[in-house]
Parts: sequence; C-alpha cells; structure tokens
Amino acid sequence: MGLREERPSDSQAVRAVHLGAFGDHGPVVADLVDTLRDTLTADDGLSLVAEHDGQVVGHVMFTRGLLDAPRRLVDVHILSPLAVAPAFQRQGVGSALVRHGLSILAERAVPLVWLEGDPGYYARLGFEPGGGLGFRRPSLRIPDGAFQVHRLPAYEPWMTGTLVYTEPFWRHDAVGLRDPDA
Repeated sequence: MGLREERPSDSQAVRAVHLGAFGDHGPVVADLVDTLRDTLTADDGLSLVAEHDGQVVGHVMFTRGLLDAPRRLVDVHILSPLAVAPAFQRQGVGSALVRHGLSILAERAVPLVWLEGDPGYYARLGFEPGGGLGFRRPSLRIPDGAFQVHRLPAYEPWMTGTLVYTEPFWRHDAVGLRDPDA
C-alpha cells in the first residue's frame, strides 16, 4: 500500500471511497470533501490517499480551522473526513493515513489537530478528549467523548479556547450529530 497526496485525477475515486464507507451519510461527506478540496493550498491543508495496486482505497483530509484562544486566534487543523473502502477496512489503512498526515503537519508547525470521532479508535493514534484540556466544542451537538485533539510539538500551554470550524462544515451540516426525533 502506498500513501501520497491526492491528485486532481483522484477526485472521483476519493468520492467513491466516501460513498462506500459512509453508507447513507456518504453523499454529505463526499460533497463536503469536494467543497473542502477548494480550500486547500500548498501550505495550508492536506489531502492524502492510500493506494493498493493503483486503486485509491483510503482518503483523509486535514483542513484549516481556528482556535479562539484568549491571547490570539491560532491556526489549527481539522481531520475530517477519514474513509477507507469497505474491503480494506480493519487493515491499518486509516491509521497509516492519519499517522502520515500528522507527521506532515508536525513538520509544518501546526500546533493542534481536531476531529469528531470514536475515542476507542483515535486514542491509539494520540488523540485525547479536548474538554478536559481547556478546549470548548464548536457545537453542543458534538458529544464530549467525540471532541478530540492531538497536540503536536508546536503546541504551547496557553493555546486553549474554542475550536472554530470553517464555513463549509456548517454549509454541509457536517458538525456534530443531528437528533432525528427533534
């Protein structure tokens, strides 16, 4: 399996991975990826794919966010989404993508990476619940345990505050969990 940055020619294969991995929620996630892709620059954000025999089987995206800290706004990154084609799940593809991305972001001096996800999965990759570390969720719809952060070497203890998602996450209603009975 190879890991590399996403190329423009990968967009349909990446979309197919998200559609397959997320089931009924796949179209929302795939549309979010299409929108977030336009926000990436050479220095800000990262989109990685995993390949097996020339086929894209996994994808992870890291995009810019902000931490509204008392001292100043801090540029941070949000890991969202992560997807692996169903036939390749539970084989370390997602973990490899996340670890590779975190390594690149550490080299770029990004201090914090955030996500909403399963603490059982992401804890082994160095993520921890953000609430107990002085961080506040951008939405009350994000369960406490799912609001997780990974502190990279550029992190400094004064960096506390509220995470602020960029507009595409709100436009695609991709923040937190919606209550279908509300």
